[in-house]
Amino acid sequence: MANRDDVVKQLGLELVDAGGADAVVSIDPTTGQRLGAVRAAGAADYEAALTRGLTRFQDWRLRPAPQRAELVRDLALLLRQHKAALGELISLEVGKIRSEGLGEVQEMIDICDFALGLSRQLCGLTIASERPAHRMLEQWHPLGVVGIVTAFNFPMAVWAWNAALAAVCGDVCVWKPSPRTPLCSLAVHTLCQQTMQRHDADGVFGLVQGGADLGAALAADRRVPLVSFTGSVAVGRKVAATVAQRLGRSLLELGGNNAIIVCADADLDLAVRAITFGAVGTAGQRCTSTRRVFVDRAVAPRLTERLLAAYRTVRIGDPLEAGTLMGPLAGPASVTAYEAALAAATAQGGRILCGGKRLDRPGFFVEPTIVEAPPQQRFPIAHEETFAPILYLFTVDSLDEALAAHNAVPQGLSSAIFTEGLRSAERFLGPAGSDCGIANVNLGTSGAEIGGAFGGEKDTGGGRESGSDAWRSYMRRQTCTINGGGTLPLAQGVEFPV
Repeated sequence: MANRDDVVKQLGLELVDAGGADAVVSIDPTTGQRLGAVRAAGAADYEAALTRGLTRFQDWRLRPAPQRAELVRDLALLLRQHKAALGELISLEVGKIRSEGLGEVQEMIDICDFALGLSRQLCGLTIASERPAHRMLEQWHPLGVVGIVTAFNFPMAVWAWNAALAAVCGDVCVWKPSPRTPLCSLAVHTLCQQTMQRHDADGVFGLVQGGADLGAALAADRRVPLVSFTGSVAVGRKVAATVAQRLGRSLLELGGNNAIIVCADADLDLAVRAITFGAVGTAGQRCTSTRRVFVDRAVAPRLTERLLAAYRTVRIGDPLEAGTLMGPLAGPASVTAYEAALAAATAQGGRILCGGKRLDRPGFFVEPTIVEAPPQQRFPIAHEETFAPILYLFTVDSLDEALAAHNAVPQGLSSAIFTEGLRSAERFLGPAGSDCGIANVNLGTSGAEIGGAFGGEKDTGGGRESGSDAWRSYMRRQTCTINGGGTLPLAQGVEFPV
């Protein structure tokens, strides 16, 4: 088991002794006890971080992208060196099991590697001009300060998705992390400071720790052209409105209410493993967690029996103990939301097949729960996202019925289908299939590789982070036309003799 003091020492964290308004306090969800506290940023700290970023941007944008990538490369080396301690800190502060904590650190390393290669691939286009002796091209320039507001459930990786790409693109970042995970963000920023110092790059990565007022300041600040926000739909709407009012850009990663369709010809062994991890992993606190399953009536009894058997093998406990598969929820409010959702589910006709209780022990532990649900149109709770290990199990009679119910919720992040049929898979992936930003065949809804852009549609916000061409979000496009001739022909045949 990790020792909190050992982890703090290994990572060189500077904690404060006092609590109160001038500190952000971290609570261990496994015990409910205090882990430590960091100094909260005030208005002056926010202004100082933004000023440092703006000053650094003046020269950072002029460094060639491959040189900017050296900063990200060296940060990845430090992440590799401190992977074990960082992963343990995630387990301590968030409650993820050890392998998931280490996996999140690996995700940071992976996106840094991706950004390193990207630094030589920030490509524009050459476009044929309709005018003789003219050449058109598109090029991309750094955007400026990127505000990054992250959630508790991925306290390191989501920052890295944004910051690694933004830095290579020539931007600087100001990070406002969740107040639930101040130690994780301080640990990452401590490594950033070491890296920036070696590269004369102070101000590329900034950090302000505190509450919602700091996120609101980023959203309202005209000096911040892009705000990347990860969190709830309700708060995301406010961020989007504030940023839009000043005609800035927002990159939103909001709610997920993810579903898996299990067809009659599905490989049930694969489906059970995917559903169980999707619903139980991270205690159901991923935005990509599996919350709904639509199973064909022909295999519903067998799938239900296997899922119940799988749930019985899930060991709940200290996330750093060997053999633990599910740790705690984030805090008492999460437990309350879990209990409220199950009360609503039973009131609306659902039947709890397993789980459904808070565990009588220190910390914020609950049982992973499967609810046999009535048709979704008569089950309003299934249209909401509850950040907890609750799985709603629906029986359907056709793929048409499954797809209609699947797409009926307001969220549109991740989705999956289990089938051995080519036609069913292609239909699910087609324009009349899943309406989500992520659609998988014969694997679950949670866990995405950094090579593909991550994000969703509808109430999920439409943002795309991480791989593919997500880098374009962090740059501004410029269309250029060069006249290499001695005349001045106008486009579209316009004549203007002067």
